[in-house]
Amino acid sequence: MEKLLQSVENYTDVMLKAEEYIWKNPETGYKEYKTNKYMIEQFKSLGYDVIAPNDITGFYTTIDTGKKGPTVLILAELDSVICASHPSADPITGAVHACGHHCQCSALLGIAGALKQDGVLDDLCGKIKLCAVPAEELLEIEYRTELIKKGDIKYFGGKTEFLSRGYFDDVDVAFMVHTGKGYTVLDGHIGCIAKKIVYKGKSAHAGGSPWLGKNALYAATCGINAVNAIRETFIDSDMIRFHPIITNGGQIVNAIPETVCIESYVRGKTYDAIVKANKRVNQALIGSALSLNNNIEILDYPGYSPEVNDTGMNDLARQAIKMALDIDCYVGGTSSGSTDMGDLSVVMPTVQFFSAGATGTSHGNDYKIVDVKKATVDSAKVQCALLYLLLKDDAKKLYDIKSKYTPVYPSIKAYLDYIDKIFSSGDRIIYNENNVEVIL
Repeated sequence: MEKLLQSVENYTDVMLKAEEYIWKNPETGYKEYKTNKYMIEQFKSLGYDVIAPNDITGFYTTIDTGKKGPTVLILAELDSVICASHPSADPITGAVHACGHHCQCSALLGIAGALKQDGVLDDLCGKIKLCAVPAEELLEIEYRTELIKKGDIKYFGGKTEFLSRGYFDDVDVAFMVHTGKGYTVLDGHIGCIAKKIVYKGKSAHAGGSPWLGKNALYAATCGINAVNAIRETFIDSDMIRFHPIITNGGQIVNAIPETVCIESYVRGKTYDAIVKANKRVNQALIGSALSLNNNIEILDYPGYSPEVNDTGMNDLARQAIKMALDIDCYVGGTSSGSTDMGDLSVVMPTVQFFSAGATGTSHGNDYKIVDVKKATVDSAKVQCALLYLLLKDDAKKLYDIKSKYTPVYPSIKAYLDYIDKIFSSGDRIIYNENNVEVIL
């Protein structure tokens, strides 16, 4: 393993240059054109053949050790968030890597370089799949809805999309290291349903004849307040979250707003809790539309499954951190964030844990990388150590982990079939002459 870790050091300059380039060129999900091109060029310069879909961003490559064995998937994320007030934000799009994904990509390049060095694969077996995935941050729902309508994607999340395309069919276990403030191994993350909510009223002159209108903005604000009023009915242990934004609140100030668009998630620790809470949220939103004689269209999309890190993978991750860096990591519970890594965790053993090097508020305007080497080089070393532990000794530890793993769903298809049932759309109120019908 020492040779493998030293090989990572040899690609320090490659990682630091990548970190700088990607930081300066932030792009949101399914729009990571410059980042994707840069990463592919770097992989090709290292001698890799890459497989990239021709309709969306992202790619993967497979390394064969030449010995029979399982396949390990190592992931990195291409996309950024949006925080226009960040000093490094793109002045046009507001995009910025206040999430640390640029360091994940840089570390993946270091891993790719190290695995090309003579002799580093000698003690390993099986195959290693390195993958740069798009669109982990679940944002710009309206944009991604249009991509779904055009048939470019089926799912909002890049990992879920890649899973549905069969890119991970041969994978036995998967892991990823997310840039953080210190090495942390959690039990997992909560999941979510993604929502687009459209209140539909009627326009009229706001000063001259407001009584002829139906104010969609009032209905929307009542809807948000109605959901706020039911928050205390959610069970604390379910970790339910609802955090809407208004993406369209009206067009001109002297007209009653006839269309108001909202994006949000309903998050929770289990899909059962999410589905139950989502029904209550929809009731509150619909009731507010009904009270103001508006209609409401609610589009519910599969978001991300709750992530449950495999306990065996967690244990091995802690060992890898100790072996590579000689530090003890923090062990926590379940994060109230969401990630499409959850969609892999329900069908294969996975672990996602956090590295060091960042400071500030995640997704906030004070987020920055204060120690680039910790966020890139050290992260790559830990990942190589974990890879070594999984694939050494004929993958004995990996097979032991797999033997104890019980998937939440019996197959990838079974999982995708389940989340496909979550999708629903359409107007939720039918106004008849003498009565009203509500569709939950």
